[in-house]
Amino acid sequence: MLKFGLIREGKNPPDNRVALTPAQCKFINKTQKDLVVFVQSSPNRCYSDQEYIQAGIEVREDISDCDVLLGIKEVPVDMLIANKTYLFFSHTKKMQPYNQKLLHAIIEKNITLIDYECLEHEDGKRIIGFGFFAGVVGAHNGIMAYGKKTGAFDLDRVNSRSFNELIHTYFGLHIPPVKIAVTGSGRVAHGVLEIMNLLGIHEVEPDEYLEKKFSYPVYVHLKGRDLYLHKEQLTYHRNDFHENPSAYKCIFDQYIPHTDILMNGIYWDHDIPRLFEKEALSRPDFNIKTIADITDDMYGSVPCNLGDSTIDDPVYGVNKQSFEKTAPYLPDTVDMMTVGNLPNELPRDASRYFGQQLIKFILKDIVDGGSPIIEKATIVKNGNLGSNFQYMKAYAGLAI
Repeated sequence: MLKFGLIREGKNPPDNRVALTPAQCKFINKTQKDLVVFVQSSPNRCYSDQEYIQAGIEVREDISDCDVLLGIKEVPVDMLIANKTYLFFSHTKKMQPYNQKLLHAIIEKNITLIDYECLEHEDGKRIIGFGFFAGVVGAHNGIMAYGKKTGAFDLDRVNSRSFNELIHTYFGLHIPPVKIAVTGSGRVAHGVLEIMNLLGIHEVEPDEYLEKKFSYPVYVHLKGRDLYLHKEQLTYHRNDFHENPSAYKCIFDQYIPHTDILMNGIYWDHDIPRLFEKEALSRPDFNIKTIADITDDMYGSVPCNLGDSTIDDPVYGVNKQSFEKTAPYLPDTVDMMTVGNLPNELPRDASRYFGQQLIKFILKDIVDGGSPIIEKATIVKNGNLGSNFQYMKAYAGLAI
């Protein structure tokens, strides 16, 4: 009998999302004859201990006898249990300095780490994640911030409504004829587009966006080929771009004078060119007033991301001349929404969606003892770096 344990989140502030809802745990226990799910008691989940108990799931403090442990955020080093298999977002694949000690501990404790972020279909598409709801909440917050910046309308915070309840807050809301640039092609962008459609904001083609004025709000959806060109060949090929991003230049600059709100949902790494450089903020034609940097890389694709904001205080200003952080909504600022845990504002919806994908695409592979998909996402296997992560040897403190 294989035992799954839904672990208590230990990172501060505690995350309220879950990998599996009570109904999903109940479904697994009823349909998987060789698998049982246990839940570690927690006061912070969006689903209470009592809801799991009512679903017939055993809730307990000690889960050390479980084989596979499911979390969301990074597990604190002192909470790691040796010789177990963990699934969580480790934020180590980019060799993030702040999680180096975590990876060292995982190796030392002979742990197997499967990272949700690395679970991909054969074509490279992410299998599971919270990106859609990050896009939903990020777009909502970006529109809210623009309303407060300009005084054109007043939109309330999400305040942990359900997605269905959130939709009702848009009835009768009048958005002025703004221009919104949406970047990216993954789940984050899809969440942003959902909000654009719910708000009645019309999509236009890039050439129309650059050349025309509109009497109603519009957005342009900019994917890779709309944002990057090879420096010499002046072409875009997706596979080549991902393999050689430094050979490309970003052409977003032409959209800056025409954009009121930027909804950023593109993947970024250090070799990928930024959408613009920070010096652009002081240009007279820098028209962008509000940026929802949903993918949220500090000094990343949006260089005026000066660090995370919070759910309680989601927006800060960046002075366009001094580049210093300020209060939001001042005359000479671009206002930044950089919340790093956006799905926590719709945690039950986000958790339900996440668990559905986990059950549909990953559960059987884990029960069967592995698959190429699992192998590709295994950063550490029994204390050794996985085959796809040998580039991390120095970061992991191993001999090269």
